[in-house]
Amino acid sequence: MRDLIGSHDLLFVTLDTLRWDIAESCLATGRTPTLASVLPGGVWQRRHSPATFTYAAHHAFFAGFLPTPVPPGRHERMFAARFGGSETSGPHTFVFDAAHLPAGLAAEGYHTVCLGGVGFFNTGAPLGRVLPGMFAEAHWDRSFGVTDPACVDNQLDRLEQIIGGLPPERPLFTFLNVAAMHQPNKHYLPGATEDSLESHAAALEYVDGRLGRLFALAGGRGRPCQVIICSDHGTLYGEDGFVGHRVAHDNVWTVPYADFILG
Repeated sequence: MRDLIGSHDLLFVTLDTLRWDIAESCLATGRTPTLASVLPGGVWQRRHSPATFTYAAHHAFFAGFLPTPVPPGRHERMFAARFGGSETSGPHTFVFDAAHLPAGLAAEGYHTVCLGGVGFFNTGAPLGRVLPGMFAEAHWDRSFGVTDPACVDNQLDRLEQIIGGLPPERPLFTFLNVAAMHQPNKHYLPGATEDSLESHAAALEYVDGRLGRLFALAGGRGRPCQVIICSDHGTLYGEDGFVGHRVAHDNVWTVPYADFILG
């Protein structure tokens, strides 16, 4: 990653609440063909999230603590905020002298854009301005959120406008938080009256159908684009009596992850 900064755009996509088991089963059964075409080796990596809910996970992500590979060992990170005693930055790590990744990339000349999805990116409240406040440009409206079945389409309409107004020589860091898998998601499964693993999977199918447009936008600026796509945490639909997340359950901690280069 250290060698790519400046020459590559960056796209970081969090598929909010996407469970590892659902991501893997949809991939294996052909329900996510766009992802199948770009994931290295055609598979997701199985990783552990640094947190069990969106706000905490994204704070960790933006400090350089992406989901950790499951196998034991010391895993070199792609990004790292400089601090004494860091044991997981190495020769390939982009180390930045800032409190968070957007500021570190801005210092390298990047324009930084946040397209929020779930409520922690809703800038109508002070708490919802914390994460978007890290970026030079941040966007959220209700059509990007959990209640709009076309949430990703609406985010991509906005991203297309942003990219169209940006000089092609300016490197771009785009962060996209996808809300579709988050409860409520029953509207993605015709006839469903409640959220379920089946509607969670149907929401992922909807998202996969829009990723081709996202990758065309991100990879169409005349420079290669480094992509990171992962879940921030999973969620529960009654397992062991739990519904939702913010609990230390394996289906919450375990997330799908991938990185690759477009162009």
